[in-house]
Amino acid sequence: MKAVRFNGVGKPVSIDEVSKPRPGPGQVLIRIGGAGVCHSDLHVMEEELGFTAGFTLGHENAGWIAELGEGVNGFKEGDAVAVYGPWGCGHCHACQVSMENYCENAESLGGAGGGLGFDGGMAEYMLVPAVRLLVPLGSLEPRHAAPLSDAALTPYHAIKRALPLLTADTTVVVLGIGGLGHMAVQLLRVLSTARIIAGDVDEAKLAQARKLGADHTVSTRDLDAATAAIRDIVGPRGAVLVLDCVGIQPTYDLGARVLGRDSRWTIVGLGGGHHDFHFTSTPYGCEMCTPYWGGRAELMEVIAMARDGRIHAETTEFPLEQAADVYARLKAGKINGRAVLIP
Repeated sequence: MKAVRFNGVGKPVSIDEVSKPRPGPGQVLIRIGGAGVCHSDLHVMEEELGFTAGFTLGHENAGWIAELGEGVNGFKEGDAVAVYGPWGCGHCHACQVSMENYCENAESLGGAGGGLGFDGGMAEYMLVPAVRLLVPLGSLEPRHAAPLSDAALTPYHAIKRALPLLTADTTVVVLGIGGLGHMAVQLLRVLSTARIIAGDVDEAKLAQARKLGADHTVSTRDLDAATAAIRDIVGPRGAVLVLDCVGIQPTYDLGARVLGRDSRWTIVGLGGGHHDFHFTSTPYGCEMCTPYWGGRAELMEVIAMARDGRIHAETTEFPLEQAADVYARLKAGKINGRAVLIP
């Protein structure tokens, strides 16, 4: 079967022929219906993150059960499922409460999940090591569901942590209306009554944010102008939540300028920015948070919202063979919403 392979840091991906896996005891083989293309893959390909070359990329995956390993119960062949992305040890406290994204033994596992050290879903088939990592889709199409497993789950987890702050007289600033950001705007509209400001350098993405429910949009091309525009909206109270879906230095700097007191500054983008933290470097009472992915039960909640039509991933589909071109387009900022590779 064909698969998109990680060949090492600084090297281009390749489409290689690899053997179709067979499930062992407790394992499940998935016929992939769609695999999301995430900015995190670019970090895997360009930075030393500790992953050993020679695995299939793709950590946003959904499809149909093709074969069940011995001892697997609760699913049958043909069931549509999403694959929960962060793979923990399965037995520590975090894993037992479905938060494998915070697995206590993560450093000893050899990888973070399918497509992140282990073979992922940019292939015709994907081997999932345990049935606990599957979430039923019901009537939801796998190609539509695949991006939800990260692009929706990650901001959902972040927003849930901040919900007590999000009252009707507060403002949230979402920076970066890409794969995560366009889902964050929708989730904020469903989950809270807070005013939503969306910021991006791309006017097309700002238009997308307005369509998805943002109350205000601000171009972030100029830091001073963006600060003034957001400050004019939020007033002296400032933003109660800044959700940075990019994480580069300009978005860090902008977030620091528009936060209010007793607020939350949440960074989910992995762009490499930094903040020089000291007692007065953030407003009094501000919590700075770097959440990672989300829990399996939270993915079930995200899937339920999508199945009911309350949220959706805006996707553009490409054949698997175009993976290298899709990554180039993603790096250039030419993908709106999420790209999905279809085997």
